[in-house]
Amino acid sequence: MILINLLPHREAARARRRETFNVQLVISALLGCALIGLAYFWTESQISTQQARNAFLGSEITLLDDQIKEIANIESEIKALSERQKAVEDLQADRNLPVHLLNELVKQLPDGTYITSLKQENQSVTIQGVAQSNERVSELLRNLADHTPWLSKPDLVEIVAGSVALSQRDQRRVAKFNLRVRLMRSSEVPKTVEPAASAAVVRP
Repeated sequence: MILINLLPHREAARARRRETFNVQLVISALLGCALIGLAYFWTESQISTQQARNAFLGSEITLLDDQIKEIANIESEIKALSERQKAVEDLQADRNLPVHLLNELVKQLPDGTYITSLKQENQSVTIQGVAQSNERVSELLRNLADHTPWLSKPDLVEIVAGSVALSQRDQRRVAKFNLRVRLMRSSEVPKTVEPAASAAVVRP
């Protein structure tokens, strides 16, 4: 006996394939949405984590900026204290400078040369005096330039011819000079010279 299927089997198979395709499409859409959702939440988590790190770094940077300002203030205070200490040490070391000045002038003043005026302003000393001749003034300049560690850079400002009356009948021609010289600080004088000079000043 031969069986003949008269049902529309092609339409049924086509309908089953369509349903299968629709189910797969829905499943794919759901999977895609799930993946998109996971990616979104993962990205948001990463962004939140990075924002938290940025906030932490910002707070740390602010803290470091405050510490840098404090260090800068401390350094400026240390510098100011160092300058004050140096000023006090300079004053302490320079208290004997007038003694050294007079002592060196006595040593370096040639015979026939006399000082009439002596003025000190900071480290600059102005000397006025008379000498028997221009050669005596030149010798004084050489002595101040080469033979003393306490005086340096002698500069002849003026030298003029003049006369000195020793009596009513006896007048001598002299050279009146005006010069400047720099008085060295104790910190600028070689250490081997300063103790010897101090001992010479103290010795009666």
